[in-house]
Amino acid sequence: MPTSHVDVATEHASRYLQQLCKHWAHKFPVEFDPNHGTIDLSPGRTVLDADPAALHIAVTADEAGSLERLETVVADHIKRFAFREELTFDWKKASAA
Repeated sequence: MPTSHVDVATEHASRYLQQLCKHWAHKFPVEFDPNHGTIDLSPGRTVLDADPAALHIAVTADEAGSLERLETVVADHIKRFAFREELTFDWKKASAA
């Protein structure tokens, strides 16, 4: 399955992880705590990990064509939560095994 990941530098990683998980919990299966979260969206799965310096995000799509869309949807939502700071999302595709 197509996968990509990004490390987003922010001191508010835990806050954004929890906001995103709570935001989608009414619509999708979600599990989270302050440092780790998983969201099973329609086109694939998002896994988030927070540490004091960054939010680490991995997305896995059910189909190749859905990966970029999933990256965009996740990044756009987090950018809205983080309107007080400028976040950079430089997605890296996972190499096929």
